[in-house]
Amino acid sequence: MAAKHSTDTDDDTTTAVEAPSIEASSAALPKHGFFVRLYTGTGAFEVVGRRKFWYVISGVIVAIAIVSIVLRGFTFGIDFEGGTKVSMPSAGESGTISTQQVENVFNKTLGRNPESVVLVGSGSSATVQIRSETLSNQDTEKLRTALFDAFHPKGSDGKPSKQVISDSAVSETWGGQITQKAIIALIVFLVLATIYITWRYEKYMALSALASLVFDLLVTAGVYSVVGFEVTPATVIGLLTIMGFSLYDTVIVFDKVEENTHGFEHTTRRTFAEQANLAVNQTFMRSINTSLISVLPIVALIVVAVWLLGVGTLMDLALVQLVGVIVGTYSSIFFATPLLVSLRERTELVQRHTKKVLNRRNPGASKTDKKSGTKAAAEDTADDADDAEETVSAAATSAAPAKPAPGARPSRPTARTGRPSGKRNTRR
Repeated sequence: MAAKHSTDTDDDTTTAVEAPSIEASSAALPKHGFFVRLYTGTGAFEVVGRRKFWYVISGVIVAIAIVSIVLRGFTFGIDFEGGTKVSMPSAGESGTISTQQVENVFNKTLGRNPESVVLVGSGSSATVQIRSETLSNQDTEKLRTALFDAFHPKGSDGKPSKQVISDSAVSETWGGQITQKAIIALIVFLVLATIYITWRYEKYMALSALASLVFDLLVTAGVYSVVGFEVTPATVIGLLTIMGFSLYDTVIVFDKVEENTHGFEHTTRRTFAEQANLAVNQTFMRSINTSLISVLPIVALIVVAVWLLGVGTLMDLALVQLVGVIVGTYSSIFFATPLLVSLRERTELVQRHTKKVLNRRNPGASKTDKKSGTKAAAEDTADDADDAEETVSAAATSAAPAKPAPGARPSRPTARTGRPSGKRNTRR
C-alpha cells in the first residue's frame, strides 16, 4: 500500500524528486490537435497564465469604446430625440416607391432633407418610413398631400388613398422615462447579483463578476457608437437581458474554479492560477455551446424581423442581444477569471501556497534566491519548516498500515506507546 501513496500524483505526498519526472513524462506525451484539446479540456490553452496579454486586449477594446462614445456619441432613435414619423405603403400606381424618390419629394415640399427614409419589410406589406424633426400640423398635412400626388399609394383594397399615409408625433420624454427606469433596474440587478455571488462564492468572485458586467456594458455601447446602430427603447431593454446572460456564463466558470481550488492550500501539485486555468479549459466547450445555442435564435429573429416582417422593434432587440452574447462570452473567459486570479494572488494564503509549489518543483531555487533582512530570513525558515513537516507527514503516510476492513478487531497497542500489550501485571 505504500507504493500506492507514492504514485498518487493528486496527493500532497508527491516529493520534489518526483516532480521533474512527472513534467518530463507529460512533455513526452503526443500533442493533440486544437479541437481535441478544446473538447477534452485538459488545460492545454494558457488563458490565466497570459492574463497580462488579455488585459491589454481588453483595455484596448474598452479604450476604443470610450473614445467613440465621447467623440461620436450615439445615434438615438426618435423615441429619445422626438420628431415626426410618416409612413405609407411602398406600392404606388407607378410601381414600387424608392427611398430616393421620397427624399426628393420631402426636400421639394419642405425645403430641407429628412433625417432618414427607410424601406421596412418586403412584398405587399413593405412600407416607407420617413423620420424628420418635429413638424407642425400644417407642414405635416402639406407633406402628406405632396406624397399622395407624387406616388398615389394604394390601400388594402388596391385603390389609391390618402388615408394610408399616416403620421405620428413622438415626444422625447417617453424615451427619457424608459432610460430612467432602465437605470433603476440596472442598479437593483447589480446589487442583488453582488449579494448572491458574495454569499454563494466569495467577495473576489463578486468583484470580478461586476467588473465583467461593466466591461460588457461599455463594449456593447461602444459597438453601437462605432457602427452607428440606432439606440431605441428596445435596445435599452435588450441591454438588460444580455447582462443576465453574461452573469450566467461567468458563474459557470466560477463554479468550476471553486470546485478545482477547494482546499488548494493542502496540495502542492498546482498553483491557484493553474487550477483556475484548468477550470477555464474545462468549461470552454460549455461556454461555446451555450453561446451558439443563444446566438442561433437571435440570428433567426433578425432574419425574420428584417426580411419578412419588417418590425423595427424586433430587429433592435435582437441586434443588441447578438452583440451582448458575443461580448459576454469573451469577458467570462478572457477577463473575469484572469481578474479573479489577480485579486486572489494578492492574498497571503495564495502567495505562500504559490511559493511552496514552486519550491517543491525546483528545490534549488529557494537556496539561490534568498531574500535579505531579518523578516525575509524568518519567512524562509517558516517555509523550510513547512516543507520539513510535509516530508515527515508524507513518510508517515507512506508507512501507515492499510485501512482496516469494516468489522475488524482493533489492533492492540504496543509497549512503545507506554501501555502494556499483554495481560496486566498484578504484582506490587
